[in-house]
This record gives sequence, structure tokens and C-alpha cells, in this order.
Amino acid sequence: MSDAGKPSLLAGFKEFVMRGNVIDLAVAVVIGAAFSSVVNSVVNGIINPLVGAFGTKDLAGYSSCLKGPCVANEKGEVTSGIHILWGSVLSAALTFLITAAVVYFLMVLPMARYLARRAARQQPVEVVEPVKEEVEEIALLRDIRDALVAPRSGGAG
Repeated sequence: MSDAGKPSLLAGFKEFVMRGNVIDLAVAVVIGAAFSSVVNSVVNGIINPLVGAFGTKDLAGYSSCLKGPCVANEKGEVTSGIHILWGSVLSAALTFLITAAVVYFLMVLPMARYLARRAARQQPVEVVEPVKEEVEEIALLRDIRDALVAPRSGGAG
């Protein structure tokens, strides 16, 4: 049951998928997932050990205990106390900041500059038209001035 004026469900889906935005989004998700693993490797393989070299342990190993001493069993699970893993939160924040910086400086900023240059090239230059209008206005103002001065000079001379 499809009305003559309404596109079919399949045609609407095809139009949605064939739009450039959906394909761009799909590519961005795939590249983002691949890039995320690279950034995670950099943080876990370089930054966390560097913090460990200057500190006492790996960045992800830093933690604090609330509500009394934390007691852990033989598996390493905390059985009493509240264990706060602030080192892993800091590591995740560093991962996010590095990812955001690289995406902005290597993808967003160059694309914005490219689009600005492209828009500037496509924009027509309309310098001649305003100049012509200004010349006509100046000529009109001169005619008005001459018409106002003519009765004075004609009556006085």
C-alpha cells in the first residue's frame, strides 16, 4: 500500500544511504577506531612507562583507598575499603586529549583551511559594480552642486 506521492520505504533508505554524509560518517568511524588503537598503544606503551620511570609505578597503577585501609585477596581484588583507580582515569584522559589534538590538528584544521580556500576561489569578485555606482553617485552630486551654485553665480555676476 504505497501512495503515488510517497516514496517507498526502500527508496527512502536508498536515498539515505547514498547521501555523502552517511558514507563520510562510516569512514570516520572506521578511521577513528583504527586510530584509537594507535593512541592507546602510545599511551600504554610510552607515556605510562615514562611516568613509571619518574614515579614509583606505571600510571595505571596509581590508586588511593577511601574508608579505611584497602585489603586485597590473593587474586588482587579489593575486599574491604573503597579503591579509587585515579591513575587509569588519568591515563584515559591523556588518551582522549591526544586523540582530540591529533584529530583537530591533522584532520579538522586542514579541512577547514581547504574549504575556506575553496570557497574563496568559487566566490565571484564583484569589485567593478560598486565602483560604477560610486562614479554615478559622484557625477550626480556634482550636477546637484552645479545646479545649486548656478543661480548664485548667475545673479551675482
